[in-house]
Amino acid sequence: MTTKSVAPSNSANKLWFAAIKPPMYSVAVMPVWVGTAVAFAETKVINIVIFITYLLASIFILAWMNLSNDVFDSETGIDANKHHSLVNLTGNKSLIFWLGNAFLALGILGSSAIAWWQQDFTLLAIVLLGCALGYTYQGPPFRLGYQGVGEIICFVCFGPLAVSAAYYSQTQSWSSTSLIASTIIGVTTSLILFCSHFHQVKDDLAAGKRSPIVRLGTARGAQLIPWFCGFIYALTLLFILLGLFPIRTLLIFASLPFAIQLSRHVQAYHNQADKVSNCKFIAVALHFWSGLLLGLGFVL
Repeated sequence: MTTKSVAPSNSANKLWFAAIKPPMYSVAVMPVWVGTAVAFAETKVINIVIFITYLLASIFILAWMNLSNDVFDSETGIDANKHHSLVNLTGNKSLIFWLGNAFLALGILGSSAIAWWQQDFTLLAIVLLGCALGYTYQGPPFRLGYQGVGEIICFVCFGPLAVSAAYYSQTQSWSSTSLIASTIIGVTTSLILFCSHFHQVKDDLAAGKRSPIVRLGTARGAQLIPWFCGFIYALTLLFILLGLFPIRTLLIFASLPFAIQLSRHVQAYHNQADKVSNCKFIAVALHFWSGLLLGLGFVL
């Protein structure tokens, strides 16, 4: 009796954890952290209230993206075998849709509050642009993610737009250093999305989704991972040599073990869906630690 009652509960907990995706929210945190870190390095000032407000707004907006993507994917049938889809778990697409919209409203409200405090609506404009681009990823009639350009949208939204917005929220100005740093965050964020395709090739093909892995094949896709990983370290080193980054940003190299683990794992299991499926979480760890250490390099 104990085994029968506990096992389903544990299984359900795991499904809900996978559906809510707590680790994925580093995608919202790291751009704010790095943009603010660069602002602090250049001004030696940080507004904690604005930092926390914009951080929460970013988390709310990412929650909207995750929830709305579950809703839009349920309409194409691509999530038919995805047991941890919130729509499949609740059986209530309308609830998830409106819950997502509530998070979007909270995110825009937070961004609007900062704009009101500063009497400058540039930040809000950036946020609204990012939301519009985020919608085109899965939202009808666009569904650009189904055309294989989701990684590009991801790079723009969570790289240049998000990092620059965080920097602007602190300084009400622009920074070439912030923009350069945003490319590193953009690449590692897009890498998470890229890795998420390896285990769902069959479902993507059935739904007509032409993800990069569907187009390239899992073997060729796996060969690109070390290049993506190497790019962020080579880029950091180049910017240090050019005097654009402080020498302390070499701290990012402490995240190298995650890059090596990711590259080896995907190359070993790229065509084994059950074993490669967790590679996106290794990519999340790489994104988190590389972003955290890069920001620390500016702050210290």
